[in-house]
Amino acid sequence: MRSFYDFNRSNPQERQEQYKHYPELALFHIALREELGEEEYNAFYRAEQEAQKRPVNPMSHQRKGKWVTA
Repeated sequence: MRSFYDFNRSNPQERQEQYKHYPELALFHIALREELGEEEYNAFYRAEQEAQKRPVNPMSHQRKGKWVTA
């Protein structure tokens, strides 16, 4: 399945499909677009697209085989 950021926002049909598959995220983006300026929102959207493309491995920074406790 495509991620939220893989859809073409310029195409109304793809936008409807995006909203159908990700209704809560779509509502969040609608509200965010209303709150932010056009440039701010576009910068946020592009950053989220780039972050989505990068693989995430949250444990990669840990070298030891056990959890660190305080």
